[in-house]
Amino acid sequence: MLSSTELHEMLANSQLGGMYTVLRDTLLPWAFLGILVLLSWRILRMVASTLFGGAAPQVDLTDTIAEMEKSRQAQAAPFDYNQWRAENLDLNQCREVPCWDPSTLQFLGSVKAMQPDEVADVTERAKVAQRRWQKSGFDQRRRLLSTLLRCIVENSGKIAEVACVDSGKTVVDAMVGEILVTCEKLRWTISEGEQYLKPEYRSSGLMNLHKTSRVQWSPVGVVGAIVPWNYPFHNVLNPIIAALFAGNSIVIKASEYASWSTKFYLEMIHRCCDAAGAPRDLVQIVTGYGAAGNALVSGGVDIVIFVGSVEVGKKVMASASHSLTPVILELGGKDVFVICDDANPAKLAQLACRGVYQNMGQNCAGPERFLVYERVYDEFCKAVTEVVLSMNQAPPLDQKEFVDCGACCMPQSMSRYQELVDDAVSKGAKLLAGGTLKDMRAQLYPPTVLADVTQSMRIAVEEIFGPIMCIFKVEDNSDAAALAIANGSVFGLSGCVHSGSHSRAAEMCDQLESGMASVNDLEGTTYLSQSLPFGGQKESGFGRFAGPEGLRGLCHAKSVVENRFTFLAPEIPVQLAYPANGQGPTFCSALINIMYGYGFLARLGGVLSIIKTGMGGKKKRQ
Repeated sequence: MLSSTELHEMLANSQLGGMYTVLRDTLLPWAFLGILVLLSWRILRMVASTLFGGAAPQVDLTDTIAEMEKSRQAQAAPFDYNQWRAENLDLNQCREVPCWDPSTLQFLGSVKAMQPDEVADVTERAKVAQRRWQKSGFDQRRRLLSTLLRCIVENSGKIAEVACVDSGKTVVDAMVGEILVTCEKLRWTISEGEQYLKPEYRSSGLMNLHKTSRVQWSPVGVVGAIVPWNYPFHNVLNPIIAALFAGNSIVIKASEYASWSTKFYLEMIHRCCDAAGAPRDLVQIVTGYGAAGNALVSGGVDIVIFVGSVEVGKKVMASASHSLTPVILELGGKDVFVICDDANPAKLAQLACRGVYQNMGQNCAGPERFLVYERVYDEFCKAVTEVVLSMNQAPPLDQKEFVDCGACCMPQSMSRYQELVDDAVSKGAKLLAGGTLKDMRAQLYPPTVLADVTQSMRIAVEEIFGPIMCIFKVEDNSDAAALAIANGSVFGLSGCVHSGSHSRAAEMCDQLESGMASVNDLEGTTYLSQSLPFGGQKESGFGRFAGPEGLRGLCHAKSVVENRFTFLAPEIPVQLAYPANGQGPTFCSALINIMYGYGFLARLGGVLSIIKTGMGGKKKRQ
């Protein structure tokens, strides 16, 4: 194979040497400079419009932050969830939702468990606000989102800390999973959202050449969203951004396991609404239990977004069916991380661990099944085990900069994780790290690595949603075997493939039965491209949020046809007019041949038939 230097010399000395020299020394540098200038200009415009555009007023959260700090410090006693649950068997009878820090079990106080009549009240207020907001222009909507973006960036540290307290995640996990992705969604929507909600003109077809055809997008009204606890901030802001930009209002049912932060986040959102001149009642947050969620679904919202388990998703869908309310479901996942025999397992170790242990594995799109080819299997197991054994797990805010793993949010998950690990070990899996819950005083399940996992184990089939890496060995380094395991799940949310050959990884990604895939990177990178729709196949749900599909999914689509020129008026051909004159069938057949006939002769025959019907007069009725 020729080196780059040898190739240059060969081309320069060839018959095309002069042309090659001009191309190399003159045109290519200028072309490169032009591309660089265009990219730089686009980046500068993007930054200027989203961060320094001057259209976003500053929002002061000083007093709200101080109030949250005071609320947190006022409580010292630890919270015993099991004892509380034993005393409150019927959650729908509870009038309060207890809140606690999963990493320390510090009690944080309570929020109201809203009842169906209260949910109906906030939904009605959202409806009233939406009637005003749907008349807003895109400039006003951008102003609101820009105000939110500025507020988030300027208060990112405190927003992240509140999420850490409510969910137990580390500061880094909060910055990545709560703040960064929210800012990117806001940036994309501000920068590109309008073009996907403007009327879209489409071809009118042969029969409508004299008309224009377009699709118009109008807001559905009130969006109802039931969101989980894993990312308290982003899960609230994510549906808000799309809903408000599309001209809707929104009512969000927060999880009972992440309700403490809603007081701070809702106040922040309302202050941004005030600053941007938008109605406060556009955004409502409901706290409570199943009865509150059911009241939201069945209480008159115009569309429902549900993010959660398959079991509850089916209940939401059944409840919404009574009023034919459309539903967007983002349910479970069992994502794969495929490592082919030509990949570098040592270099992938950090990426793999970030995928599993980001937010303690409590991610909608996160790898749960590591399909590692036999040739690189031992090396990968060794590399990830070394990383995991070096990780520091502790309450996230004790030593912010040096905590790798925090807590898991749901207390009942601890025993379930242990059951899954114990079942796998009993069936032949090897425990390489973690796997034993040492301290029940806090929800700190250790980062765990399981090797030699097989399809016979519960952990290979059920969604884990926790800090457990499951490694499968792909025998004979077979792509077909890897894909069979990958696609043998009832879930189909996301996945990624890693190979030394880019084309091989891309081809395998194309064969994954999933809504999203990433080539030679963590599958979560698809979420950093907010122009892409987010959602899955199979029991991972249906419908999409993010991207143009997410915006349009919260709108009614209306098809509109109108004359290109106002002086044109509709007129029925005499051959088709009432009462029938006997020429209708012949006329229609001729018209079909003119428009769609196969070949010139067929179309010419249609023209002659049209002429004939026009000259033939009326047939007599029998």
